[in-house]
Order: sequence, then C-alpha cells, then structure tokens
Amino acid sequence: MKDFIFKGDKTKEISFPLGGIGAGCIGLSGNGRLIDWEIFNRPNKGSVNGFSHFSIKAESGNKLIDARILNGDLHAPYTGMYNDKKYAGYGFGPDRSTLAGLPHFQSLNFEGEFPIAKLMFNDDAFPGSIVMTAFNPFIPLNDKDSSIPAAFFEFEVKNTTKETLNYTINLSMGNPHIKGTTINQYSKNGDIHMITHLSDSLIEDDINYGEVTIATSQYNVSYQEYWYRGEWFDNLEVYWKDFTSSNKFVNRTYDSKNKNSSQEMSSLAAHVSIKPDSSKLIRFVISWNYPNCKNSWNLQACDCSATEGCGTAAPEGCGETEDYKTSVKKEWRNYYSTIFSSSRESAIYSLSKWDTLYKETSEFKNALFSSSLPIEALDAVSANISILKTPTCLRLQDGSFYGFEGCHCNEGCCEGSCTHVWNYAYALPFLFPKLERSMRDLDFNYNQRDDGSMCFRLQLPVGRERSAFRACADGQFGGVIKAYRDWKICGDIQWLKSNWEAIKKSIEFAWADTNEDKWDINKTGVLYGRQHHTLDMELFGANSWLTGFYLGALKAGAEMAEYLGESDKSKEYLDLFDKGSAWVNDNLFNGEYFYQLINLSDKAILEKYCVNGSDDSTIKSYWNDEAKEIKYQIGEGCGVDQVVAQWHANICGLGNLFDKQKTLSSLKSIYKYNFKKRMRNYFNPCRLYCLNDEAGVVICNWPKNKYKPVIPVPYSQETMNGFEYQAACHLIREGFVNEGMEIVSAIRQRYDGEKRNPWNEFECGSNYARSMASYDLLLAFSGFEFDMAKGMIGFNPIQGINNGYSSFWSIESGWGTFSIEGNIVKLKVLYEKLDLKVLKLPFVKNGTIKCIMLGTEKLRYQINDNTIEFEDYVTINKGETLNFLAYFTDSKYDYWKTKL
Repeated sequence: MKDFIFKGDKTKEISFPLGGIGAGCIGLSGNGRLIDWEIFNRPNKGSVNGFSHFSIKAESGNKLIDARILNGDLHAPYTGMYNDKKYAGYGFGPDRSTLAGLPHFQSLNFEGEFPIAKLMFNDDAFPGSIVMTAFNPFIPLNDKDSSIPAAFFEFEVKNTTKETLNYTINLSMGNPHIKGTTINQYSKNGDIHMITHLSDSLIEDDINYGEVTIATSQYNVSYQEYWYRGEWFDNLEVYWKDFTSSNKFVNRTYDSKNKNSSQEMSSLAAHVSIKPDSSKLIRFVISWNYPNCKNSWNLQACDCSATEGCGTAAPEGCGETEDYKTSVKKEWRNYYSTIFSSSRESAIYSLSKWDTLYKETSEFKNALFSSSLPIEALDAVSANISILKTPTCLRLQDGSFYGFEGCHCNEGCCEGSCTHVWNYAYALPFLFPKLERSMRDLDFNYNQRDDGSMCFRLQLPVGRERSAFRACADGQFGGVIKAYRDWKICGDIQWLKSNWEAIKKSIEFAWADTNEDKWDINKTGVLYGRQHHTLDMELFGANSWLTGFYLGALKAGAEMAEYLGESDKSKEYLDLFDKGSAWVNDNLFNGEYFYQLINLSDKAILEKYCVNGSDDSTIKSYWNDEAKEIKYQIGEGCGVDQVVAQWHANICGLGNLFDKQKTLSSLKSIYKYNFKKRMRNYFNPCRLYCLNDEAGVVICNWPKNKYKPVIPVPYSQETMNGFEYQAACHLIREGFVNEGMEIVSAIRQRYDGEKRNPWNEFECGSNYARSMASYDLLLAFSGFEFDMAKGMIGFNPIQGINNGYSSFWSIESGWGTFSIEGNIVKLKVLYEKLDLKVLKLPFVKNGTIKCIMLGTEKLRYQINDNTIEFEDYVTINKGETLNFLAYFTDSKYDYWKTKL
C-alpha cells in the first residue's frame, strides 16, 4: 500500500463497509463487486444479492462501442467454493453471481481513505475513464446523518475520444426477499427515480419485513422492473442482450408470481451525453429499511459459570422459556426506522442532501488525513473507525448505542456492549460522544444491581432480566473511568449528577459485603479476590492489571466527588488510592515489570469460593489436579495489559496510577518479551491471528528465568489487535515512538488487502470493537488533552514541528484542525463550535505569544506556564480560526532517534 491505494493482489480481501451507524452495510469489494449484504439487522459475511452490480456502456448515436460491468478481474482460486449446493460448488468454477464471465475492466486501483473509497477503472478497450466514489456519511457529532441506511455511489465519466458519446451507467439489483411474492416497483419523486424491492407476503411487524430501494437523481433514465423470467441461464442472457442491443431499457413487468427458483432482478439506468474531453457525474444510492429487530442470539440470560467466556457456546438448558416468552417483548425497532419510514424516504433524503452530506464527510476525511501522523498510524486510525458502520453496532429505538464485540458470519459475536472489550474502543467517545454516553446510561440504568455489581453484558431488549453472571473487574472499574472521561469530553455536570450515585456504587462494590468475589473486602486499595476479566476467566490474588483499573476508578471517583461537593467521599477514595498504589509499587514489581502475586500450588485460594462447601465449580474449573496448581493464571509472566490502566489514565488526564519509572520499565519489558518480530518459530496453540514471518505482540510471555504455569492464562500466545494498539500507543505516549510504531506497522502489514481485509480487523469475530484502541494514535501524536468541565483543550505534538504540523481533533461541541504553519499556530473549527476558556500548549516558549486573534478580534488572556487562559469563554464558530504567532521549544521527542 502506498498513499492508501491498493492494486492487483492487494485488493483480494477488500470489503469496504458502506452503511450507517447501527444500520448495517454493504461491502464494496476490491474488484468493485457488491458483497457482504449485511442490511438485515445481522452480519451476513460472504453474501451476495443475486447478480447485483453496476455496468456501463458507451454508444455513438445508437451504435454500441463497448459495454462491460464495473468490476475488475475476479481473484483466484477459480475451482469454486466449498458448499452444499449441487452443480454450483467446488469443481464447478466461480459462482455465476461473481459475473466473472461478463465483460469487465482489465484492472482497477482502489483508493481507500475511510469513509470514502475511490475506484479507478482501467481498460484500453473502453472509450472513456471512470472513477467511482463510494461512501456513507460519516460526520462526527452528527449521528443522525451518520446513521442513514444507504450506500452512496457517484460515477465520474470522462469522454477521452474526439466525438460526443452517449454513456449509460446501470445499477442492477436482486430482490432479497426470496420467499413469498416479491415485488419490484418503479416510482418517481421529483427528479429522483427509484425501484423498490419488497415482498407482499410479509406484514409490518414480521421480523423479516422490509425493503431495499435503488435510486438515481439523473433525469434521463430507463429501467426494467423485472429481468426476463426463465430457466437455466435465461435471465442473465436476456439482460445482457437488452443492455447492449438498444440505447435504453424497455420496461418488463409480470402480473403473476415467479414460479421458478431464480431471484427477481431489476435494472435502473442513467443516460448522459458527454462531449470530447469532458466529464459528467452520475449518482446512485442503495437504501434499505428493515425496521424490526429481535434478540435471536441469546433468548434467555443465563449463568454460564466460570467458563462463561464470550457466550459463543450456550450452556445446557439455556433455551427460550415460557416465562421469558410471556414476560418480555422480544422485538424492538431500529433507530433509523424512526427517522425514515421507508427505503424510498431515505433514498430521497440521501440524494436531495447529497452535496451537504458529501461535503461534510469530505471535510472530516480531509481533516483526518491531513494529520501529521506516520502513514501506518493514520491507516490504523482511519481503517478501524469503519467498525462503527458494520453490524458490530446497533442503535436502539431511542437512538442509544449497543455493540457486540465483533461479528460471526451470520450473527453478532459476544453480545452486550461488553464493558471490558469496549474499554479499549476510543473512537466513539470522541467522534460521537452522545452515543458513547448512551452506553453509560444503559449500563447504569439496566446492568447494575442494587449493591453496585455491574453485569458486563447488557441484555436485549432493555428491561429484561440481567445476566446472572458475576461482575468483571476491568469492566466494572473501566466503566467508572469511562464515565469520568465522558464527563470531561462533554463538560455536562447534569449528566454526571444523573449517574453519580451509580458511579459511587460501582466503586464501592469492591468492598461490599455482597461481593461474592471478595475483591477488596478489607478496603486495602488492592484487589485480592476472584477477578473475572476480558480474557474470559478469573485471576486470583493481587496484580497490577486489574488493580490498576480499581486505582483509576478511585482516583477518577475522588475528582468527580470533589467537583460535586462531596469532599469527604473524595478524601475516602483518594486515601484508598494512595494506599493501594503504594502497595502495588512496593510488592508487585520484579525489577523489570509488574506481575501477579500468587502461590499457584495453594488450592486453598480456590476453596474459599466454595459456597457452604457444596459448590465446587471454582475448584473444578481452576484446579489442575495432575500438576497440583491453579490454572489460567499469569504468575511471573509479562502481561501485555499489566499497565493498561495507566494508558487509560494518560488519555483521560488522571495522572500517575503507578510509579512512573516502573511503568516505563514495564513498557520496555512488553516490547522486549511480548513483541515477536517473527512468528514462524513461535508456539501458539490458540487462535491464529499472526503467522509465519508476520510480527505481533502476544498477550503474555514468560522470560526464560520465570515460571510458566502448566496451563496459563487463556489466549496467552495470541496477538489481538486491540491489546497491541494499547501497548503501542502507551509506548508512543511515553516517548518510545519507534518501538510503538514498529508494533502498529506490524499490525497493518497483516491487514494489507491480500492476506486480510484492511477494513476488518478481527479478534473474536470480524470488525472487532477493541481495535478502535487505534484511535489513540491520533490523540497520542497530537498530545491532545481535554477537560470541557473547565473549557480546556490542549496540544503537545510529539513529532518535530519545524516543517509544519496538522492534527484533527474532536470534542463534544465541535471538531476541526490544529495546525502550525511556520510560527503561526491555528485552531480551526470545521463543524459546530468550540467554547474555549483554557488552551494548553506546552511546546510554546514562555513569553513568545504576543497577540491572539479570532478573525479580526483581538482576545484578552493571561499566560501561565504555556497555559493560555482567556478572560471570558471564547466561542469559535464553524469556519472560524483562532491564530497567533509563537516560538517553540525543542520537539518533545525526536521521532527518528528514540530508542529503548
């Protein structure tokens, strides 16, 4: 990949998601095919929708010069897919739905700068050049337009000949409703032409009820509501004859139900005449409306004991009970269906508002890609925000946000906006903070028990019985840190107050009498008990990883309590934090890194969790009777997440949780012991996310002089992208930029378009939420800090700024760019506004700022230690720039020379 352009074999695995937040998506493949039709409120990997495709033809008068579908070559292998279809599987060649047997383009270049893709089609035989631009609105803070259930396509066709030619761009699509009586229906609204695909056999409250519309704003069109019905290969045969033998389609309709098994297809064609060396634009949208959602993945909340894991294997007896059938309404409506009543309505909105939607999406994309980041870092940030547009994410009827961990092929993987996984996902809180706060609201309102225990998987529909499984330590206390962060992003004290009692209960559950896991029953500031965590089992005994989350929650709680006037509560939390932090520093550091303090051979550690001596499930799950030791522990190992809580604290402005030098040493150890620069000779019995000569960071490693448990913590040998990103970002934040970027580059080299899809980083399933940890690369390189409760943002770039600098930023009220041009510092708002009281710029030399301007207005301010405090709040509106002349200290770190 160079400049985000993919060619040849590097397009093989591409599926670029085109859809709305919580609305599903259609994948645009590397050769231009429409694949992965995930628009039915569930994942649908590997799917196609009949012969759906775009095609083009060029004519001189009524004489056809050339016609072909807008695809490049189909990638090998060409033997056929393994499936159970007769006469259409392995040994029968590529499936006909690939349209590889139709004339197509010799090659194409795929430019992927999410959220916009550009495909440049190349073929010497075709008399013209074609560029397809595909997107769905991605406008930070504008969650409504960013949730439109549609895929947008614009074609720029240029006539490269010396005569005026007539060009046709055609969109053909299958009706996805195979069962019942399917209807393809043309309609017109002003200048917008549409064909809607539906079924009259489904009533409005049916879970499968819905429709798909294809539409264009081109005024000169022709169409066929139905392709020819026939046997064998008749429909495609006649379609291509119709497309190539006359200038325009002649409509075909049928009054009777389709009696054969072929899928009903329709075509909508836009016609333009283009003079030599001129070009024209043609726009299409594919929009959908499937309003009814249902929890089909978990019909009953259940206690899956110690092996609960991600929920992919339901325990015996976990079925749909009669009580559940009658007590809880199982369905709900999509958020987008409360905005658009039909796919026609969303198509009309999309085409009518196209210019604004594309302009604002482009402004975001251009601002993001102008950021002064290493190209691999920018790649990682931009690629993984695409997760928000995949079936990993849902929006409930009131607009609240819900997320799986990732996607199975045909259903969500690992339900419940899983608190410990979404801990890592830093894109949503900055780009769509209102949606992130809705996750906190759902947890505090529906997931928390009266004693403060937080279920870490939200059950849908909301209001049903909570999961009976125990709380997880990193999710429980991560929720407190996230609430603190979300308050600092929005500055809304009323929102903080609305959740404050629940936040306190979350913290204090650590020492609650009802805490069956006995986390910190003696209020020591350290977690000693049974601690469930994101690696799906439990740690026993003190460790910096999970205690770090506890310490972060205590410190965040102390600051929130002080802000809300509860000084005694603040002191209680802060005293406990100080005590716990000191103990961790003194007792859990081995000279190189933090470890888990546990006697693996002490069976009594497990026996204390046997209830009345009768429940021995903990012993059965964790005691290795053959080796006489406790299973699934870290012990003396070097864990990738040992200081992850400090990473969160650095982002959120909480300060040090551990001794600074010990944190740095631990990061060095993670790089030294966990980062494998070549996996070929490394033993991995777990899932395979990194192979052969690829590099990656493993979850846990045991140096040669350290004891490795016979059965260690689960997933130890795996390389999971989200964990890798947090370690890399933390390294970068602490000055080890080359080392952090080596890790980032290793990840993105794995997702190169040939081996894996650049827009589908997977962990436990596709489009995995934890990979949004990569968003912190943007924050880390810009040194972005924030506290909107005080009206403060700040920047402290860690790269040299002598040759200019730029970075995208986003906060609750607005977004824009921060840039340095020569000695001019500029803070520009591109969307909404920014109410600013304090601007921190540690890299500016003291005394060098003489005048700060907002447009032609000279602002009044004071400066103290590179912190600019304005006399009054300054409102920077959309399109306005705050700027001043300044001189700078040496760069914080030398990007090219930093070494461990």
